[in-house]
Parts: sequence; structure tokens; C-alpha cells
Amino acid sequence: MQNDSSRIAIAGNPNSGKTTAFNRYTGARQHVGNYPGITVEKKEGIAHLDGIEITLVDLPGTYSLTAYSLEEVVARRVLSEESPPPGAVIDVINSGVLERNLYLSVQLLELGMPLVLALNMMDEAKANGLNINVDRLAELTGLVCVPMVARKGEGLDDALRAAVELAKKTGGKVKPLEISYGTDVDLALKEMTPQIEEAKLLTANYPARWLAMKFLERDEEIVRRATEANPELSAKMQARGEALAAHLKSTLKTYPEAVIADYRYGWIHSILKNGVLKGADDIAPDDRVAFSDKVDSIVTQKVLGPLILFGILYLMYYVTIELGAIPNDWVANFFDWLSGVVGDVMSDGPLKSLITDGIIAGVGGVLGFVPLIMIMFLFISVLEDSGYMARVAYIMDRVFRFFGLHGASIMPFIISGGIAGGCAVPGVMATRTLRSPKERLATILTAPFMTCGAKIPVFLLFVSIFFDAHRPLVMFSITLCGWAAALLVSRLLRSTLIRGAATPFVMELPPYRYPTFSGVVIHTWERTWQYIKKAGTVILAISVLIWAAMTFPSPTPEDEVAFEEQRAAITSQQEAGTLTEEEVEAKNLDVDNDEQQLHLRHSVAGRLGTALETVTGPAGFNWQTNIALIGGIAAKEVVISTLGTAYALGSVDPEEDTSLADRIRNDPHWTVANAVSLMVFTLLYSPCFVTLMMIKQETARWRWLFFSLFFNLAFAMILSIIAYQLLK
Repeated sequence: MQNDSSRIAIAGNPNSGKTTAFNRYTGARQHVGNYPGITVEKKEGIAHLDGIEITLVDLPGTYSLTAYSLEEVVARRVLSEESPPPGAVIDVINSGVLERNLYLSVQLLELGMPLVLALNMMDEAKANGLNINVDRLAELTGLVCVPMVARKGEGLDDALRAAVELAKKTGGKVKPLEISYGTDVDLALKEMTPQIEEAKLLTANYPARWLAMKFLERDEEIVRRATEANPELSAKMQARGEALAAHLKSTLKTYPEAVIADYRYGWIHSILKNGVLKGADDIAPDDRVAFSDKVDSIVTQKVLGPLILFGILYLMYYVTIELGAIPNDWVANFFDWLSGVVGDVMSDGPLKSLITDGIIAGVGGVLGFVPLIMIMFLFISVLEDSGYMARVAYIMDRVFRFFGLHGASIMPFIISGGIAGGCAVPGVMATRTLRSPKERLATILTAPFMTCGAKIPVFLLFVSIFFDAHRPLVMFSITLCGWAAALLVSRLLRSTLIRGAATPFVMELPPYRYPTFSGVVIHTWERTWQYIKKAGTVILAISVLIWAAMTFPSPTPEDEVAFEEQRAAITSQQEAGTLTEEEVEAKNLDVDNDEQQLHLRHSVAGRLGTALETVTGPAGFNWQTNIALIGGIAAKEVVISTLGTAYALGSVDPEEDTSLADRIRNDPHWTVANAVSLMVFTLLYSPCFVTLMMIKQETARWRWLFFSLFFNLAFAMILSIIAYQLLK
């Protein structure tokens, strides 16, 4: 397989600055997708250097190449099996924790990859008293080593240039690193390697000695593939590995994976102590306490940590809502203006209604929240790039573990709407960072309980009507209810349908750093663009379908004749002088309202909403509410617009105070009990259509899509009935 010298991979541990480097190299020239058949994100981008276009492959962040997670499996597949494979690898290393980060480098060398060491965060390492002799490291490893500060753009071109030159020089292949792993392991490797070579077992992509080592490490993926290719030899290799494991257990009370890891670290340590690291041992004890450690002594403290976290989340919630309200109004006004312009130039009829009420109202209602979504993602990007989000996972792990989740589940929850304006679609996608399939599944199924941006308009409407004096507090309380529901359901699932041991929480807390402007902008835009694409595709189609369901079939001609007779009677009264012009207009508007209500109740959506009243009545829902909630299954964004249509908004006198909020406020049906019941139901019931499809994609099982649909509906209905019956 021919390697491509213009195709370079970027590898690195989480929090090494790998993503910052990739964004600096590629800017907006990125393509994001999934690797075929799995849910790990695939990122590629284009960089330009010395007039040459270079394709950069951003490997998933990983600590090793042992198949403990999908990210690790994907990383080594890209390096060895993708066509064409990358010509070289830039290994981005956090210089402040050089020994730990070099562990991945050793495994890349064992795989036979042409490697450039990009020693990132050199400024922070120096500030912490570490003096790294880059030339000495290059001499001892035989690698090109480049000092780098990715967030400032320093050393990026040098590292990329070195990688391209290395790819051209080596053709994408170098002799794999062979180090000693001790007498017992070395003897096993010596026996197994020739047999693998002779049988050509997976050697088209991987070195034979590396494959032998994978058998000793009991690498499930390699063992499975080897068994499929050559069952007899695979069984023989596994037996040799089990024999070694039994020997090591009886003699050293250890196992092959631990021995191999120890010798890798020993190789690294022997290099670092040979003149590579200087000065660290001479620093006074007080100077060793980095700024990050001082801050963490406060923000990760058992009591203060959660309080600070809730304070930050509440502040983000408040600022996002208050600041986002201004541009949201601008966007909403623009679509109102656009709808008016289109309505003025088109003749009355189904086509005009489709465009103004279906397309513009539907898509415009979603795009109206783009400013709020963008502000929310901006805050999240700042917290992520500063290093605080890692602390959030650390703080919440103890709580999440009690409910059968993992500290890393915090990010999918936050992205789904754990703070104002999230979206469950990227939230479900964010579960890809979770290693345990069971904890990941529990997170996927409960993330939609968060207060996503599409639910917020519903909450804002009813809070402003019934709880206006305490709006921020009530809105924040709704958010906390979403968290509580997610955690309780997680506990239920992990105790019943998704049983399994908890995964240990091991996480490196990166040092705090100032986020870069370009990094924050790129991260914010990537997430916002996903939301915009949803509005222009799926929501557009759903809006048209909902419009059709609320428009057809039309009432019978007899019903239409009845309304015309009422209008004729009003005209006769006007001609007789018994009604003033204002009274005539008001009566005609009442007839228009009645006619529109009849049209709506006669439509498919109206009939369904009326039929469901027997089921939803105990929760305080009438047929208009049912129609809106049915639309909300397709997309939560349409609940408000559907309520407006259901209440014939727009067919009343514009001179009167008749906004949707006023109509609900003046409707005797609506009480505090009805409002609370509806908000509880909206918070908890079925995820939107796009989220349901994302759940199916991420779990690869239709049954979890249907579980989310029907379980959430039942769960929400039960709690709504309880809330309504207690409050009414």
C-alpha cells in the first residue's frame, strides 16, 4: 500500500494541544464526519505549506494504541489500514508531562510509523521550571523533535515541514522500534514472530512482532481478526500468551500487559534522565506548585467545587438568556418582516400559506435561536479551551458514579442543554468520548432530558405568564429538574436494562490556559453550523408536514356555507344601520376565528388532538395543547408556533392586546397547574425526531430509538399528571 507524503496524521494525548494545532493548521478548511460503521468522529483538513496543499488527518485523542477504546482502535487503523495511509505522524506532546506523553510515541514507533515529535506548550514547561534539551532528545531517539507553542502558532510550520520531508524520505515506513520487555516476554515474542511472518497473518498492515505483542496483551480486536483469518494459528498464539500470563502471575504476581508497559516507561525514563530534562530537581518546593494546582485546590474542593460549578452554570444560563434575547428579537423580526413581504406579494391560497405559515414560520422559528445557541457554544468553547470542563467532569464524577454514570458524562449533558440553549443532537454525539458501552448508552438515553434550546421558548412563554416575578429562578429550577430526571432514570436503567460494572474514572487535568481567539471561533462555528443545517433540512421538511397536517382536509361545503351566512347577516345589520363599523369588524373577526378553529379541528392534526384528550385530560391538556405536543415530537422548535396556530393567532384585531401570551393568560383553561404540567411534559417527553435518529445511529439499534420514544412519553405523562393533580 503506497503511503502519501502529502497526507500527514496528527496524534496526541487528550489535553496535549493536538486539536489546537489542527485548528491552527487548517482553520475553516475542515471536514467532519464519522469513520465508516462506527461513531468515532473523523476530522480532516487542508493545510498549505511552501505552496503545497497537505491533507491533515486529526486522529482521535488517545493515551495509547491498545484497544481499550474505539478511539485507540480507530487511530491505529487509520495509520496502518487506511488507503492511502498517512506518510508520517506529527505526535503533539504536552512538554509539561513529557514522560507520560511519550508512552504513545513509543507505541507509534513500535508500529513502524515515521514520527515527528512536536513538543507543545514549551512556554508552560519553562514557566514550571522544566528545561527540555530538544537536541539531546532528538539524538537519543533518532527522531525529529520540534519545540512548539500551538496556541501562539510557534513551531507549527517547522513540525509540518519536517513531517512532509520525513514522509518523502521514508516512503511512509520505517523499521519498527524493538525494545526489550524482559526475558520472559522477549522469549515469547521470539517464538511467535516467525510463525506470524510465515503465515502472513495480518502482516499486510501490521509488523509481525507488534502483532505477537498484541496477542500477549490480549488485544481483543487483533485476536478477533486473527481468528477470522487463521483460526488455528490464532488459537496457538493465544495459548502461548495464556502460558506467559500464568507464568508471570505465579512468579511475579503480575501480567503481560503490565510488564510491557513497565518496560516501555523504563525505555522512556532512561532517555529522559540522560541529559534531556534539566533543572526540575533544583526548583524549591513552593515553586513547583503551578498556578493550575493553586486554582484546583479551590475549584475542585469537595464543598466549594460544586458550589462554584453551579454558580458558573447559573451565570452562563443568565447571561445566555439575557444577552441572547436582543439578537434573537432581531432575527425573529426579520422573519416576521419576510413573512409579511411574501404575504403581500402572493395571492391567498394554499401556496401562500405553505410558504408563510409552513416554511418561513417553521424554519424562521428555529433560526431565531441561532444567536442564543451561538452564545451558549461560545461560553462552552471558552470553558473547554481554558481547561475548566475537565474539572467539571472531575467534580461531578462522584455524583455521577452513584447514578451509574461516568464523570465524562457531564459534557454530553451540558451540550444537550445542561445550561441554556443546548441541543440533544450534538449532546448524544458527544457520548463518543465514553469508553464503557453501558455508561455511554445510559448517557445517550438520558441526555435528552436536558433543557435544550428548542424547549426554552415554551418555558419562557409560560414562566413569563405565571411566574414573571421569579423568571431566572424558575428557569434555573427547570434546568435542575432536567438534571434530576436524567440522573434518576440513569440509576433505574443501570439497575435493570443496562447492568454492568462502573468504569474507573482516570483523567488528566490539563493546566489552565488562555483560550485562543481562533480556537474559540472555530469550535463555536462548527457547533452552530450543525444547528443551522438542521434548520435548513430536517426542520424544513417537518414544518411542511405539520402545516399540511393542520391544513387538510378542509371542512365540508355545508360548514363553509354556514360561515358565509353569518357574514351575510353581519353585512345586513351594517346596511340596516344597527352596527357600527368597529362592531362589524369585530364580529367578522369572531367569525374568522371560529372558521379557523373549525378548519383546525377538522384537519388531521385537529382530529388527532381531540381524540387524545381522553388520555391527556388528567394532565390538564386540551386538544390545542395536544396538537402542539404532537408537533413537538417532530421538533420541539415547533411547539410555540403550533400553539399560536391552534389558537388562531393572527386572525384577531391587531389593535387589541392579543399576543399568544395574552390569549393564554385570558383563557380560563390555563392555570398554574396546567402550565406546570405542560412544562414538565415538555421537559421530559420524547426526544425530537432528529435526536431519535441520532440515538439509533449512535447505538446501532432501533430498539433504543423506540425505547426513548415510548418510555419518555410514559415517564413524562405520569409526572405531568401528578403535577397537575397536586396543583389544580
